[in-house]
Amino acid sequence: MATKIRLARHGHKDYAYYHIVVADSRAPRDGKFIERIGSYNPNTNPATVDLNFERALYWLNVGAQPTDTVRNILSGEGVLLMKHLQGGVKKGAFDEATAQKRFDAWKAEKDAKLGKISADEAAKAQKIAKERLAAEVETNKQKAAELAKKRQEALEAEAAAAAEAAAEAAPAEETPAEEAPAAE
Repeated sequence: MATKIRLARHGHKDYAYYHIVVADSRAPRDGKFIERIGSYNPNTNPATVDLNFERALYWLNVGAQPTDTVRNILSGEGVLLMKHLQGGVKKGAFDEATAQKRFDAWKAEKDAKLGKISADEAAKAQKIAKERLAAEVETNKQKAAELAKKRQEALEAEAAAAAEAAAEAAPAEETPAEEAPAAE
């Protein structure tokens, strides 16, 4: 039986995520499989991979063939490197401790790179948030200034109307008093 390590699609339209499965090469993409060894979500930044390292290594060692995408995923997780190092141990090029030391050094370097990427993303998001806050504060200041100007204009118009009303009321009271003696 020819076995493949491949992706089985799940999720919904425009939001696919995948199970990493070991299946007979003749089985349908999302059909029957032998074992599920992980998951892959390309919708996150960076893509999220949850992989059972030991089982993936086991299936590679017994001859399961990964598809191109799964080969890239396994390479990124270090499964293919560990298989290569185990081959060197079997041939006597170096011992198991040296192989584990090399793998740990590679893993530490990879984790440092991913940590830097995620730190850069976080810093970028924080910078964008600060810029948005500064823009919002500036907009609020402009709106407050416009509102204060409108309120001042309204108070001035109200004061002018009150003064005008008072000016009209005061002469109107004096006019009848002046006209009254003239009428006698």
